[in-house]
Amino acid sequence: MNNLAADLWALADLLRGDFRQSQYGRVILPFALLRRLECVLESSKSAVLIEAAKVEKMAIAEEAKEKLILRATGGLSFFNTPPMDLSTLGESGIKANLERYIQCFSKDAREIFDHFKFAEFIGLLGDANLLYKVVQKVRTMDLHPKAVSNYEMGLVFQELIR
Repeated sequence: MNNLAADLWALADLLRGDFRQSQYGRVILPFALLRRLECVLESSKSAVLIEAAKVEKMAIAEEAKEKLILRATGGLSFFNTPPMDLSTLGESGIKANLERYIQCFSKDAREIFDHFKFAEFIGLLGDANLLYKVVQKVRTMDLHPKAVSNYEMGLVFQELIR
């Protein structure tokens, strides 16, 4: 678990020079969360994609669409609907692809990234030509619940916040 926090903090090496030290956590924490959510959603991804394709054709309110898609998650309280993931965002157009990826989370998950002002930091990372490098580093981290329990992940988040 300490290794995981250390791996995440290694992202700071990429940020050094382009970001103030006080900003490191504001970049690293949402990326860690993004990767964790992606790992948690992995097992229900195909079912969610199938359900989302059906629901998109329905002329119903956004909230109703979310409730139908949530049923395909196998009991999770959030989802993400694009077929892409962090490893398939690509280098060209990565800023737009990552922003779209975030926007395709269910409302509650999206609000967490809004709270972090993540879109602003995505822009800053893009301007500094660091976005692709950060995504490449984060996408290889195994934050799957089978590898890192929720309790351990909570400790890692506490460490990052501290």
